[in-house]
Amino acid sequence: MSHPFDTLTPDLVLDAVESLGFLSDARVLALNSYENRVYQVGIEGQQPLIAKFYRPDRWSDAAILEEHAFSFELAEHEVPIVAPLQHEGRSLFAHQGFRFALFPRRGGHAPEPGNLDQLYRLGQLLGRLHAVGATRPFEHRETLAVDNFGHASLKTLLDGHFVPRELLPAFESVARDLLARVEAIYARTPCQAIRLHGDCHAGNLMHRDDVYHVVDLDDCRMGPAVQDLWMMLAGSREERLGQLAELVDGYNEFHDFDPRQLALIEPLRALRQLHHSAWLARRWDDPAFPRSFPWFGQPRYWGDQILALREQIAALDEAPLKVF
Repeated sequence: MSHPFDTLTPDLVLDAVESLGFLSDARVLALNSYENRVYQVGIEGQQPLIAKFYRPDRWSDAAILEEHAFSFELAEHEVPIVAPLQHEGRSLFAHQGFRFALFPRRGGHAPEPGNLDQLYRLGQLLGRLHAVGATRPFEHRETLAVDNFGHASLKTLLDGHFVPRELLPAFESVARDLLARVEAIYARTPCQAIRLHGDCHAGNLMHRDDVYHVVDLDDCRMGPAVQDLWMMLAGSREERLGQLAELVDGYNEFHDFDPRQLALIEPLRALRQLHHSAWLARRWDDPAFPRSFPWFGQPRYWGDQILALREQIAALDEAPLKVF
């Protein structure tokens, strides 16, 4: 069975980069990326470039260009971000049926989990990002919601027959219970949707020489501000409360955080759990996925998912975190 990246060879990658006037030194290093394909390409006499080839049929050209425009807007407001390079006024290019963009290489380290000083500074960075993100909406990119991240994810898993038959009743029952509770919390929680990073885990907030910067806006979308904050929290409830206080203190220096959104942390975690399984299911015909996630589809995986979703229902019943 063919898949979207079958014809994306190292030679095609080099040809694509050189089609924009760069002279490569023929070194191509594949970087860790599943949704798209990302390569470091050596350039004669210059720093290497990062070439990102977009998965066909995932985003429209308009949605990709809106991602790029958001990057440029953030850069104009001096929010440290790795924005795509422009060539003759364009940032999205095509070669042999693939759409791609080029980025400067920017190394760095992910923040340390639970480091309170780093969390304060990351809060400042996210406050600056959201101050820009809140000024106007996306027009071509989706909103993170219960329907698309929750119900559509469950439908993918059920329709695709990914859950082993013997575990299907338990999985479907707990997933539907979970989504009903998530919907109830959403219904009673005021929530303004703004432009977000969307996939703001620690690996997308890098620091080098004490400077923090944002990378990879591929999943940027509309949603509640807390979506970009909750993945920074880890550990016991007491630890998360201390981390949240630092994060929000830094954030509030640049943008006002609505503490009512803290009630959405566990619902958003629940949606991410379902969405992740559905993402694996939707990409299973790409050979990179069975190679990298061989446990997906095994009974043990789904047994663990049932347990994790039950635990998440219990988390939804706990009082939300608070900022004091």
